[in-house]
Amino acid sequence: MKRILPALAALLLAAPAFAGEPVTLKADTSDSDGIVTLGDLFEGAGAAGKTPVAGRAGDSVLLDARIVQAVARRAGLDWANAEGLKRILVRGGNAAPGAAAAAARANVEVLTYARSLAAGEVVQPQDLVWAKVAAAPADAPSDAEQVIGLAARRPLRAGAAVSGRDVAAAQVVKVGELITVTYEDAGISLSLQGRALSAGVAGDLINVQNTLSKKTVQAVVSGPGQALVGPAADQLKAARSARYALR
Repeated sequence: MKRILPALAALLLAAPAFAGEPVTLKADTSDSDGIVTLGDLFEGAGAAGKTPVAGRAGDSVLLDARIVQAVARRAGLDWANAEGLKRILVRGGNAAPGAAAAAARANVEVLTYARSLAAGEVVQPQDLVWAKVAAAPADAPSDAEQVIGLAARRPLRAGAAVSGRDVAAAQVVKVGELITVTYEDAGISLSLQGRALSAGVAGDLINVQNTLSKKTVQAVVSGPGQALVGPAADQLKAARSARYALR
């Protein structure tokens, strides 16, 4: 049943449009029996409220707003989706009445994870979707660009709201890794191989040991397996400081 419902809903996207009874999305979208219906999602669904939309196996399920809109239209309901929602989060309806009321007051659209991420994985554009949730984290990003390219600090669950504490700049140099250290100034470029004595993200100052002389120098990480010394390194550090000052 749970596999059939989403497939059926997807087919409905191709159904012809017709006028229906206007409905509005509930502030608290939840179901109590594992089958999400139009009545669980919309105010004033009437007899169409028993129409199934999807199955819920876990504590919550993310629904594609376009599919929901198509299912509603097929059942004779018209949801305009004036907010332009892309995803709808539906929770299990076993919360206490007070908790449900609080969730209804705070239902907002935030960035969520489209899939589960392992610690250290870099967030890609396709890993993020906008969804309606009960409450947003205090440090929820307002733009996906604030998260894309950063690495997960810990395992992250699909459907969870994105928090700034979830991610950090991805390490591009690891301890013990052989890297190329480059000196650049006035058209002159010299490179040597060194061993990183500390890990770092782009813009970090790390210690690097020259593999030939065994001397240790400080260099600024410029990318995967790359670091800079000299004027170019100073410019990179200054640019990084300016970015943080603007946040």
